[in-house]
Amino acid sequence: MTHELEVDAIPRTSHPPRRRTIVVWLRILVSVALLALLISRMDLSAIVILNRQRHASTIFWLGAAILTAVGGVLLSAWRWQRVLAIFDEHVPLRILVRHYFAGQFVGNVLPSTIGGDVLRVSRLTTNIGDAPTAFGSVVLERLTGFIALPMICLFGFAINPSLISEPRSWIALLASGLTLLALVFILLLAAHPRLAGRFREDEGWTRFIGAVHIGVERMRRQPKRAMGAIAAAMLYQVSMVAVMWIIGRALEAHVPNGAVLAYFPAVAMAQVLPLSLSGLGVREGMLVLLLTPLGVSTGKAVGIGLLYYLVMLVVSLPGAPSFAIGARRLTTKQGSE
Repeated sequence: MTHELEVDAIPRTSHPPRRRTIVVWLRILVSVALLALLISRMDLSAIVILNRQRHASTIFWLGAAILTAVGGVLLSAWRWQRVLAIFDEHVPLRILVRHYFAGQFVGNVLPSTIGGDVLRVSRLTTNIGDAPTAFGSVVLERLTGFIALPMICLFGFAINPSLISEPRSWIALLASGLTLLALVFILLLAAHPRLAGRFREDEGWTRFIGAVHIGVERMRRQPKRAMGAIAAAMLYQVSMVAVMWIIGRALEAHVPNGAVLAYFPAVAMAQVLPLSLSGLGVREGMLVLLLTPLGVSTGKAVGIGLLYYLVMLVVSLPGAPSFAIGARRLTTKQGSE
């Protein structure tokens, strides 16, 4: 039986349904326009059609990409569990995995202006009975990615300093710098007692802001738990970079390992911008900008992005049953497992 969230359990968008529909269509149009522009610049006659001898190898690499992406979902659920521990909430990993798959299904399969994060907040609220904590945990879990992605990117430049001389490497460095600046800005607002902190005792929708403040304060006071969440975020983001690397191998796109670590996180940072549908077009455009100076053809760069989306789409499909079934309140015994 599905347990529905109370109407006022989480902050809801004030946009009417018609406006949300317009936003979805605008994102679809942006994706179509960007992909059309990229395809128009591809040398279709130069696209390499893999011969039969390569079919088995391609299937192997794509299978490996799917398995790695599944592992990434498990790591992301584990990261969420580490963040929840900061709030002294103990939710079994199997439940968080189901919620994450359901969120992936909503975010990647169902066109939406909301995405899977609101669904995860809703389902977790049903489990623990505390909407602000559920909201705060998802926000902080996302913020750990603001730390992990720039760190991986900068590590890639550190192990391959020659990348700095590449004509478009500044794009990856700029993405990392802006992400870190955004993280610092958000943390300053969230940690300040007179800004986000003033809402920690509120009863209205502002209590969700207060929950984020409480989470940031607890991370500061519990460095071991905070480092555990950040370490889990690092492993998750590395797994997503690995998915792109594996897809590159499937397409025989020869990207240096240092560039994989330096550029692919920048692509991940760009694709979360709310400009297109599931990052389509933005992700592929970033790959073209960054990889073509390294000798990767436009077709293969676009192919990496599209196959990445396809892999994530396939991995999201198992979330359909979890999305349909819903969530239920945890008992004390379940929560202690």
